[in-house]
Amino acid sequence: MKTLYFVLDPMCSWCWGFAPVVEAIRDKYTDSYDIGLVMGGLRRAGEMVWDDAAKAYLRSHWHNVAETTGQPFDEILLEKERFNYDTYSACKAVVTVRELLGTEAAFDYLHKIQHAFYAQGIDITNPRLLQGYYEQLFGNSGKFAFFFLSERAEVLTEHDFAKARSMGATAFPSVVMVDEEGHMVCQKGYQNAEVLETFLKETHA
Repeated sequence: MKTLYFVLDPMCSWCWGFAPVVEAIRDKYTDSYDIGLVMGGLRRAGEMVWDDAAKAYLRSHWHNVAETTGQPFDEILLEKERFNYDTYSACKAVVTVRELLGTEAAFDYLHKIQHAFYAQGIDITNPRLLQGYYEQLFGNSGKFAFFFLSERAEVLTEHDFAKARSMGATAFPSVVMVDEEGHMVCQKGYQNAEVLETFLKETHA
């Protein structure tokens, strides 16, 4: 079976805009593709200076995503005097869920924390909050906390980032189709469901 990878980052606004498309494609093509989830690693600590220019850039960007996709945004985070826009912990949390419970659960968890960050303005760089969302969805979070803090979680997260780059997924979201012989085709950036389905039909032919 061919594999379809969604390369995403929980704190990427276009990935949040892409979430309904992801679910539509997963629902329709689950029998045609082995569907995978790879974390992209959008931004590390210190890469964005949290100043008025950065906030204005994000506000404009978010408005564009909201207008294009219809996804909700709460801008309360943009009012914070200090914020470390580091996506690493959120990525590692999704990797942790994927390793503990599988890809289906990882998609559910990803959408949960995406909604918290963008639609509710909640700071999901906080590991305790990330653990709390796991507990809300799946119950006892002891295994999550243990794995999240492990060296293996760090190794697997870095492996996701490297895998994304190796597949050519240097923009998020990206969709990568891999055929039975290992040939890859990467579609970078946001696209609606119709465009993505056309891409799948053309690469499946």
